[in-house]
Amino acid sequence: MHPMVCRPQLDLLPERTDSPDDEVRTQVWGLLTTLYPEHELTERRQQGRYPFPHLVRLTPVGDDGTPCGETMVVVGKHLSQRGLGFYHCKPLPYRRMIVSIQSGGRWLGFLIDLSWCRFTAAGWYESGGRFLRSALPPNDVEE
Repeated sequence: MHPMVCRPQLDLLPERTDSPDDEVRTQVWGLLTTLYPEHELTERRQQGRYPFPHLVRLTPVGDDGTPCGETMVVVGKHLSQRGLGFYHCKPLPYRRMIVSIQSGGRWLGFLIDLSWCRFTAAGWYESGGRFLRSALPPNDVEE
């Protein structure tokens, strides 16, 4: 299976010349090798995930699919053809929401079923779910 997230090429690190830039570069590469070890992890997902570090708007919806609460802004993590992973600073009491993403000057909307959430060590939450269908973004996302 192909890797789902880009991995740094460790053999591209130039030889060290003891300048401040080299020290920074060495520390950054050390961080990258910790975050992306050389061994491949078994990927259980069928769809590729793409880094998605963008602001995303989430609007809770009722059982009938209509917006029923205040829109909130979260930070995207990964995007796939089937769903979205993101970070947020408060617990989400909703299971279904409309995801609104701005693209090329217009808003795209998706109904998402949030299926998982975990608390991170930094005091934030990481959540994600599967897109159920496309949806009209609520009117308040343009504010």
